Amino acid sequence: MNTRIERFDGTLLDALPVRADLSSAFRAGAVLFVAVLTIAAAQISVPLPFTPVPFTLQPMVVLLGGAALGARLGMSSQILYLALGIAGLPVFAASPALPQGFARLLGPTGGFLMSYPFAAFVAGYLAQRGFDRHYLTSVLAMAAGLALIFGGGVAWMAWGVPHLGVATAVRSGLVPFLPADIVKLFIAATLLPAAWRFLR
Repeated sequence: MNTRIERFDGTLLDALPVRADLSSAFRAGAVLFVAVLTIAAAQISVPLPFTPVPFTLQPMVVLLGGAALGARLGMSSQILYLALGIAGLPVFAASPALPQGFARLLGPTGGFLMSYPFAAFVAGYLAQRGFDRHYLTSVLAMAAGLALIFGGGVAWMAWGVPHLGVATAVRSGLVPFLPADIVKLFIAATLLPAAWRFLR
């Protein structure tokens, strides 16, 4: 076992061997890469007839990206993603009813989207403190980030969107997605310790 990696205080990105003169460009590229992955995950979406919120792979990408990049860069990747969406680029999940652009943030899915930077920050913050090295603590880090995503999304649907209310928000923004997202959380939590084992 590599004791240097075991004692290393940082993220997966920090542990990669990169020349000092390339470090800034490498970090900027990593932020862009995670933002692009988030865009790609948004395109793999399944609309559900009983809720305006589509099923996507984005939460898993947001949490894994945040954990791999760390708090600051993970949050930056999601801010970049939202900035591209606000600028009008078609980066949000396709929807026949919800528009692209800034208006998407004001709709029923806006709370989920706006929570992405904070969820990435929390996952990255915990990863920087070693939570991503072992399966159980990795689950905790992923769960903390996922709780922020669901909390922000359901709260926005309940109080930011007229005429929905708390019961409808929970029924359409939490209950249908929780089982699948818990499975995705456990999958994501296995990938992080596996990556550290590979580095060792």
